[in-house]
Amino acid sequence: MPTGADCIADSAGGLTFDIADPGPGATAGDTHLVLRHRDGLQEVRLPLTPAADGRLRAALPSSVELPEGRWDAYAQLADSEPQRLAPGLNDLRSLVDRVPSGARGHVAVRIPYGTKHGNLSVRSWLRAPHAEAGELRIGKGELGVRGQVYGVELTPDAYAELRGREEPETVVRAEVIPDQARFGLTVAYSGLTEGVWDLWLRPAGETGPRVRIARLLDDIADKKPIFSYPTVTVETAYGPVEAGPYYTSDNDLSVTVTAVSSSQ
Repeated sequence: MPTGADCIADSAGGLTFDIADPGPGATAGDTHLVLRHRDGLQEVRLPLTPAADGRLRAALPSSVELPEGRWDAYAQLADSEPQRLAPGLNDLRSLVDRVPSGARGHVAVRIPYGTKHGNLSVRSWLRAPHAEAGELRIGKGELGVRGQVYGVELTPDAYAELRGREEPETVVRAEVIPDQARFGLTVAYSGLTEGVWDLWLRPAGETGPRVRIARLLDDIADKKPIFSYPTVTVETAYGPVEAGPYYTSDNDLSVTVTAVSSSQ
């Protein structure tokens, strides 16, 4: 059975890993917690040092960059092969309703979680700038989105874009109501054709960056199977469709539009 590691997250984006039973032969100085990116090309090594109750502890400060993606956690004793870690107790309370300062020009998010195979991994996001989705309002034929931007100024020229997943050059604009760093927008489903549409914010208008709208600032690593929103039936110039929002496997906000069969 893999060794378990408890995780504590702090509001700045740092993580602390505690291993209660590192196994025989584990001594400080030659023992590391290893995070390996799923691409197989990147690795972060963190020294495990003595903590209370015979535990070994590794710290991943918010100042240490962890590129975006999924990172698998291992314990390595001396020169032996790294062994996968199992998830222990996760204290993620500081991630709930987290409001980062954005002073560094980016938002860093790290959420530890247990995989379907019972292993410990960390989902990391590094967004510069970032548009955080907040409340979603489901209307009869539209979607209302409220949110906040980090790392960039929200100007009066701001607007939103819905870009077709299969045809990114197909763009539908949505008006944005700015309020300092907060924004509100409404997506009218009647203007969308069948397919998946990804939501982007243009906080400075056409001359500024294009920022993916996502929901990252909480303790849920994978929102797609947890956050479920109703679809509505809308008449369009192309016929009736069912439309509704969802979060992707990267926790980005998108809208899916499906044609309604005439036999229904």
